Amino acid sequence: MQNTAVTGVILAGGQGRRMGGEDKGWVDFQGRPMIQHIMERLSDQVDEIIIVANRNQSRYADLGVRVVEDLLTGFQGPLVGIATGLTHASHDQVVFVPCDGPFISRELVNRFSEEFSNTGKPVIVADDGERLQPMVVMLQKQLLPELRAALQAGERKPDRWYASVGMAQVSFAADSLYNFNTPEQITPKS
Repeated sequence: MQNTAVTGVILAGGQGRRMGGEDKGWVDFQGRPMIQHIMERLSDQVDEIIIVANRNQSRYADLGVRVVEDLLTGFQGPLVGIATGLTHASHDQVVFVPCDGPFISRELVNRFSEEFSNTGKPVIVADDGERLQPMVVMLQKQLLPELRAALQAGERKPDRWYASVGMAQVSFAADSLYNFNTPEQITPKS
């Protein structure tokens, strides 16, 4: 069990280009918006939830959590969303998940915290046994100055930046890391 306070950040700031421009958090999955599935799985694992969103902020705020907009305008990628989450997090450990992955593990935070205790690495990122899942990650808030400097220098690749500051990986079942990118993935044509 983790005993350190943790902020959970849901990344919902993308353009949803492959989803036809839809705000993925509000796309229906099994009769409910994806954001509700994420919050249900994350809420009992963290001490606060923040949603990073660049549109539909009032709708997200109706869920009863803090909603913040990316620090940099123009949909500059998830690393900017991560910097935004770190900026607004109340706690030193900050776990990030995407708004389009409704199956996140109910052991996510415990497993990340355990890996941090074992390795001391400031970035703990999920993998599915074959590849990194860079949007399911825990970072220490103290990384914010380094991340801001990297963004200012033009860095936009999360996995490359993670490796530069020191990361460890935790493997999860691939289905718990699955995320939806296209409407066909949600409602396959028969």
